[in-house]
Amino acid sequence: MTKSRKKIEYNDDLPGRLYSYFLGYDDPTSAPSFTKFARLIGVSSKDIQSFRKHARFEKAYDECLHIRRDYLLDRALCKRFDPSFVKFLLSDDREFPQEKMTPPEDEGLHVKIQVVE
Repeated sequence: MTKSRKKIEYNDDLPGRLYSYFLGYDDPTSAPSFTKFARLIGVSSKDIQSFRKHARFEKAYDECLHIRRDYLLDRALCKRFDPSFVKFLLSDDREFPQEKMTPPEDEGLHVKIQVVE
């Protein structure tokens, strides 16, 4: 017999709880994540994604991405986390697509030679 999980509906407290979870996270051996938060409140990661349709939750979600980024960078700078792995984690296009660096357009090489006698 499968134990059914009670579906937790979105409520106005969730954005604050999400933000507080990320802001107060202080485990030296791991980083805050949306999956950990989902387990904490008894929902699935898919539920967390569905809550993003609510403007306040989306705003909190976006802020938590930045908090997580700072957390990872700080740990990498202090050598608590492997800097190469943190770089890999932060290079994920899904999290910060607007911040990806794009190489400049190739404008060619222009050389001007002036002969002075």
